[in-house]
Amino acid sequence: MPSLSSARALAMSPDCMLFDEVTSALDPMLVGEVPDTLRLLASEGMTMICVTHEMEFAREVCDRVAFFHKGVMAEIAPPEQLFGAPQRPQTQTFLAATH
Repeated sequence: MPSLSSARALAMSPDCMLFDEVTSALDPMLVGEVPDTLRLLASEGMTMICVTHEMEFAREVCDRVAFFHKGVMAEIAPPEQLFGAPQRPQTQTFLAATH
């Protein structure tokens, strides 16, 4: 996540940051640094909202994962619950299609 825009935003000491597809268009070598950077920010008390289509990234990095279907939040849960035993049919269908 070593980008000028991220550094500029962090310099303002925000309470919360929104990351939209934070790993997209990154060099494969940099993608591996993103989870470590997000964990460091979280350990310092930063609240982050990450939008991603990369399920493994969400599983690895997030405390809670929300699944949206047709613009509506269909389900929100810790990653182990959402990926291991999704409650909603829409979530189940989506996750089955991503394997």
